[in-house]
Amino acid sequence: MAVKYDESNIKTLDWYEHIRMRPGMYIGKLGDGQSPDDGIYVLAKEVIDNSIDEFAMGAGKKIEIKMEDHSCRVRDYGRGIPLEKVIDCVSKMNTGGKYDSEAFQKSVGMNGVGTKAVNALSTIFVVRSIRDGKVKKAEFSKGILVKDYPITSTTEKNGTEIYFEPDNDLFKNFRFLPAYMEEKIWNYAYLNTGLSLVMNDKTYVSPNGLLDLLKSRVDETIRYDVIHCKSKDIEFAITHSNMEGEHYFSFVNGQHTTQGGTHQAAFREGIVKGARDHFKKEFDASDVRNCIIGAISVRIQEPVFESQTKTKLGSTTTAPNGPALRSWIVDFVSKEMDNYLHKNEETAKKLLDRINQNEKLRKELAGVKKLANERAKKASINNSKLTDCSVHLTDVKNPLHKETMIFLTEGNSASSSVKGARNPKTQAVFSLRGKPKNSFGLSKKLVYENEEMNLLQAALDIENGIEDLRYDKVIIATDADVDGMHIRLLLMTFFLQFFPELVEQKHLYILVTPLFRVRQKQGNKYDTRFCYDEAERDRAIEELSKHKGEVEITRFKGLGEVNVDEFKSFIDENMRLESVTMPPDASLGKMLEYYMGQNTQNRQDYIVKNLRTEAVEEL
Repeated sequence: MAVKYDESNIKTLDWYEHIRMRPGMYIGKLGDGQSPDDGIYVLAKEVIDNSIDEFAMGAGKKIEIKMEDHSCRVRDYGRGIPLEKVIDCVSKMNTGGKYDSEAFQKSVGMNGVGTKAVNALSTIFVVRSIRDGKVKKAEFSKGILVKDYPITSTTEKNGTEIYFEPDNDLFKNFRFLPAYMEEKIWNYAYLNTGLSLVMNDKTYVSPNGLLDLLKSRVDETIRYDVIHCKSKDIEFAITHSNMEGEHYFSFVNGQHTTQGGTHQAAFREGIVKGARDHFKKEFDASDVRNCIIGAISVRIQEPVFESQTKTKLGSTTTAPNGPALRSWIVDFVSKEMDNYLHKNEETAKKLLDRINQNEKLRKELAGVKKLANERAKKASINNSKLTDCSVHLTDVKNPLHKETMIFLTEGNSASSSVKGARNPKTQAVFSLRGKPKNSFGLSKKLVYENEEMNLLQAALDIENGIEDLRYDKVIIATDADVDGMHIRLLLMTFFLQFFPELVEQKHLYILVTPLFRVRQKQGNKYDTRFCYDEAERDRAIEELSKHKGEVEITRFKGLGEVNVDEFKSFIDENMRLESVTMPPDASLGKMLEYYMGQNTQNRQDYIVKNLRTEAVEEL
């Protein structure tokens, strides 16, 4: 029977209704604040971006941020929104100063959507604009104007202040964790020398830009002093360490493009060209770039991003009808790098030593890789270790889909639970056998000599970097006991040691599974609550105790104890994930040495100091 389709089916939504109906189009995922890429942090970033744009235009050298559990307030000292347009700028789509290239020449937010999304997705949204002794204030709820205050006089300094409380109906049980904003705040400071950001009374400031960023991420293992070059609209910094892979921090108009894009690809090309030009030798590109740590920032007019969350640049020019972005970056990076190396002979010598060492290691690996690949074929990977999703089974060359994910499980019972509960179209499973080897400090040769690691590398298709990564999310799904935690740590070490880009580009996650099942039989069925900590368990017991009947409490010790039907609710659209992230000021080498190197007194002291009381009582 045909479905009725006539004029009554055609709907026109108000701007805020569309944002609330399709929030993912504007801020990515929703979440509850337990992951640094949850939507509430995107809301905060959208507001701060506007203040950063004011600084970039020469207005205001300080931004104040107050972040509490359920609210965020941002105050800048820029020019302030024109008073008669305050309401329009936060509540009318396609309205804003950033369409005027004279007022905002190299802004992040070019589409006039960001602040409107914050407005529509907040139960309380208050905007204040101060200009030349006058202040205009307006208050909204879920995008609807609640109160329009008259313009009054003030002695406050010029600028804009926005206060918002995300909608708890959309962001279920959310809570702001300021630590998750710290990396973003530091990046704002690195990219805007002369700007002072104050978040919850802590000041973030950087006098040396990307040089400070790289110095915060490297340790004594770097091979030479950071090469740092800067011009009006482009800045880069590079060095080499002993850590495998390529490590990049790329930015466009102050936006951290975690997924890279046109500018990062050109940066990588420029580094290789600079080395080849200086040493007059056609190095293999991988020999130049292995173990590199680099950062690049560009400012261009009207950047084109692949989504509203602006994590990947798609632009091909520096401005409408402007020069090609790729050639501009390649030429600048290669020429400045060549000039720097001519002026710094010791740095040039150490760079050449690193390239030659990479070449030697690559050739040594060639024979090992051949044998490893032959073993992988004999292992029939698709039948033994990997249970793939149908998206990839139907087309092995299918590009990465945002919906795809792979669960890394240990043990037959856990693997069976995940396989039975998963969505076979987009969710794959890789079954581990026992504890992986501690790979800290070992060379890439280990990956090929260890069958399990080689098969995992092949399943993800990351042998030559993560450009061919087959899954958007790589999810470690281990038991919440001591052995499971150890396996989790070993897997994180494996990825950080050999494939750090997987973490840096936010592809690695931990599956959070409930610790308790609390249920009560009511009539012919159970009222069941799954609880992720003791507090949730106690609340569930209290609520169910109001009804007659015994309350049953089950403590899950392993994933294999959860039946398939129950497990489905843990890995569906409400799945709880924790993103594996690096602290904003952490050196990867030092961090791995501390946690995974030889047991030291410092680590023992740290464990004793931070061991939870509950854990001591259980022991």
